[in-house]
Formats: sequence, C-alpha cells, structure tokens
Amino acid sequence: MATYPNTTSASDVWSLRDVYKAEAGGEWPLGPVAIVDYLIVAGGGGGGDTRGGGGGAGGLIYKTNQELSLSQTYNIVVGSGGSGATVNNATPSDSNGQDSTAFGETAIGGGGGASRDSDTVNGSDGADGGSGGGGSATNTSPYPAGTGGAGTLDQGNDGGSTVGGANNSPAGGGGGAGAVGNDATGSVAGNGGNGLEISITGTATYYAGGGGGGATTGDSAGSGGLGGGGDGRTGSGNNGDAGTANTGGGGGGGSGGGANGGNGGSGVVIVRTLAVASATTGSPTVTQDGSFNIYTFTGSGSITF
Repeated sequence: MATYPNTTSASDVWSLRDVYKAEAGGEWPLGPVAIVDYLIVAGGGGGGDTRGGGGGAGGLIYKTNQELSLSQTYNIVVGSGGSGATVNNATPSDSNGQDSTAFGETAIGGGGGASRDSDTVNGSDGADGGSGGGGSATNTSPYPAGTGGAGTLDQGNDGGSTVGGANNSPAGGGGGAGAVGNDATGSVAGNGGNGLEISITGTATYYAGGGGGGATTGDSAGSGGLGGGGDGRTGSGNNGDAGTANTGGGGGGGSGGGANGGNGGSGVVIVRTLAVASATTGSPTVTQDGSFNIYTFTGSGSITF
C-alpha cells in the first residue's frame, strides 16, 4: 500500500489523489484521515505458586502507517495483569491477564504460570494466552513434567516446560513477545522469554517479557525476560516478583515452601502520529518526539482525531 503524510485537512488529503493513482492505481478510496502507528499490549499472566511456572507476557500488536477516520471516536481498553497464583490454586488460567483492545484489534492476555498442584497425574501445564505460561512439575510420584502454554500467533510465544521425574523440580519460564520461555533443567528454572524492543515513544523500550520460573532451596530460579517480566524465586516461602506495570510483563513463579506467584504487569496502548487529537478520555499522557505526538494510555479511554 502507498504511504501518505499525516494530515487532518480534507483539502490536503484530496490533493494526494494523483499520487495515489500513480503509486497504487484506481480511484482514491479515502476521506480525510489521520495516519498513526500504534502499540497494543495486553496484561501479563500471573506466575504459578510453589515452584510455579512464570506467567506468559501479554499479547503484543504493533502496526505502522495505519489510517484512522477523522471525527470517529476510537475506544481503548487496557487490560490488567493476572493475579499470581496463591497456594493450592490449581487452575493456571485463573491467573491469565486481561485483553487490551483498540482500533478493531485485540491483544490477548498472557497465560498464567502453572502451579505444582494443577494436575497430580499428568503434570501441571501453563495456560495458553498472548504468550503461554510456564509449566511446573507436580509433587506426586512419578512427578510428571508440565508443558508450557501456547502463545497466540503474531502476538507472543510458548512458555517453557519442566524436566519432571523428580520431586521439587524447578519450573519453566513464561513466553515473551520476542522469544519462547526457557525450559527448566534438573536444577535451574527457565528464564522468561524476552519481549520486543519498540521505539514508538522515541525511546527504544522492551515490552511484553515473560516471567521467570520458580525453584526450591538449592536450585536456581529463572529471571524475567526483557520487557517487564518478573523474576522467579528460589528458597522457601518467597513469592515471585510482579511483572512491571504497563509493559504486559508476566509475573515470576513462587519458590518452594508454599509461596505465591507474582502478579502480571498491566498492559498499555500507545499512539504515535503527526495529527493532533481533537478529544481524548481516560487521561492519556501526551508527549512529543520531534513533530510527532505520542498518546500513552495506561488505563481505558478513547481518542478522536
């Protein structure tokens, strides 16, 4: 598709008809538009409890040179992070992050990390989501391994799995927008997958990193992925770290000894454009990068050009 300068003037738009015909052929299909880049990140999944899997990162959608109609109000919903699993909470999907929606797109909330008691027969699997939560082994013989949850195509990656076969096995890391969560080894929990580095605000920043897996005393916990992933914890009774707010990072898995998982980080919606919004709700932060206006929504609202 041909690209055009940002404009809020109908006369400016219609003056581009000849350019459109030359580059794309056919008749000019649009009325007045604003051209924007946008980033939509969902809430990250919470980490699992008691050697729990890392939470999967919230789904990430990044698009450039998108055409938005003038005088149309676009509603924006920013998803919250999932709650970290508490001890004996055996349903990883209960820790999934919430979806974020804007401009007709939906970023899927991150999958919750698995807990050791999710399924004592088949192993504890991480929940599916924007990125999948990490898997956790159970504490019941023969200690089957749990697999990582599945990520959503073009939004995130799968969570990591455990080795299994031994009591107190460490957990897998949550998936990130840029990489899968790492599998655990015999004594080392998996790191969360890294997110993606995006410069929509004018500063290169990572978003949507997976949470690190948890481990018990004597084993190593996993680190959170770049992009707000919370670290997993080792030892006894140490709760996983929370994902960073407004990054969609997954929460870290809790340690052994009855520890809780970390909460997932909330999502964010960011709009970059040369146009000036005629109205907003939800109190977005407005900054500039050269001639570009940056509208950052950390909570739900709307924007009109």
